[in-house]
Amino acid sequence: MFPTLETPRFRLREITLADTRAIFAGLSHPQVIRYYGVSYATLEATRVQMDWYRSLLRERTGIWWGICTPNNPAHLIGACGYHEWDHGHRCAELGYWLLPEYWGGGVMRECLEAVIAHAFVAMRLHRIEAVVDLENPASSGLLRRLGFTHEGVRRECEYKDGRYLSLDCFGLLAGEGR
Repeated sequence: MFPTLETPRFRLREITLADTRAIFAGLSHPQVIRYYGVSYATLEATRVQMDWYRSLLRERTGIWWGICTPNNPAHLIGACGYHEWDHGHRCAELGYWLLPEYWGGGVMRECLEAVIAHAFVAMRLHRIEAVVDLENPASSGLLRRLGFTHEGVRRECEYKDGRYLSLDCFGLLAGEGR
C-alpha cells in the first residue's frame, strides 16, 4: 500500500496515470526545467516519466509523491521523492520540483520535512543525498535550512542545452537536520 503523507497544508500521495497532464505541466514549464534534469516536449513523451514513477515502486528503487492540497487532491502542484535507493547501504537520492506559482511559500520545505521523516523512519535510510544545479541558490538554500551538509561540487558532470553543468552535492544523515 502506498504511504500517503499529510502535512498541515498538503497531502503527498501516489502519482498515477491520471496525473500525466500535471506532470507534463511541471516538467515542460521553462522555469521548472531550467534547473531540473528531466523535461518533456509533449504530453505523450511524459509517458516515460510516468513509467519511471511506477518502475521505482515495482523495483523498490525509489518512491515519489505528488503534492496537492487536501481540499483538491486531484490537482498536483509538484512532486518529490527518492530514487537510486540502495537498500544495502541504506541511502537514496532526493529530488523535487514545484510549479512556479507556489514558489516562496514554504511548500517544498513543509513537504520535504515529511518526506525526510518518512525516509529515516519507514524506509530506514541512514543517508539522503541531493544534487542541485550550481546556479540554483534557492534549492541549495532549502537543503541547508533542512540540515543538509554541502559536501562538494561535481564539476561539469552533466551536459544540458549545449553546455556542461556543475552540481552542488548535499548529504543528510539520520539524526541530523531539523
